[in-house]
Amino acid sequence: MQQIISLLSIFAVAAHAATYDLPPLPFGLSALKPMISKNTLQIHHGKHHAKYVDTLNSLVAGTHLENQPLETIIKESYKSNKSIFNNAAQAWNHSFYWQCMKAKGGGTPDESSHKQLCDKINASFGSYANFRKQFAEAANTAFGSGWAWLVSDRKGNLSVTKTIGAENPMVASGRLIPILTCDVWEHAYYLDYANLRPTYVDTFLDKLVNWEFVAENLERAMDSGRNWSC
Repeated sequence: MQQIISLLSIFAVAAHAATYDLPPLPFGLSALKPMISKNTLQIHHGKHHAKYVDTLNSLVAGTHLENQPLETIIKESYKSNKSIFNNAAQAWNHSFYWQCMKAKGGGTPDESSHKQLCDKINASFGSYANFRKQFAEAANTAFGSGWAWLVSDRKGNLSVTKTIGAENPMVASGRLIPILTCDVWEHAYYLDYANLRPTYVDTFLDKLVNWEFVAENLERAMDSGRNWSC
């Protein structure tokens, strides 16, 4: 699993001289307006995400986990150190989430540009509409704070799952590989949508999903499994 997640780690927090850095947003602070406001991004990325990174740095300093890849920290701390796990996983989850969005995104992926992804969605869910229904349900029923995920196995079979708190598929779903996520912690949407999480989720799916990123992740997942034996 580490090999697979490492393929995605270019989007996550990078390690430099024992310090994990907050990656910049892949878009401008005003790029997602009016779906997600500049104020939300300033607080969500600049305060919440930054706090996870800063806390992680302080927790791993001087330990055997210092200088380790973020994915290694997540897996090794999952059952042994909840504080380190929560901050490492939240740093990774947020870095992945930012890449899952873009201006003028969302809606049904374009079959001419993303045929493999569209074929896998249809094969796994029957239709995009069925996928959308399942993903929205997962996002809206994650109790309290959590994440909704579209995940793939190494053959490109897709499924939807949800996690609570900081958990993500690299620890919660065995060998399933995340290819899309939606953050449903309140700090992701409350300033813009108040308690209307379903409206935020609908907006994410219909106007924000970066299908190019999702398609690239699916391709990496399948490439990683071409010589995989379970």
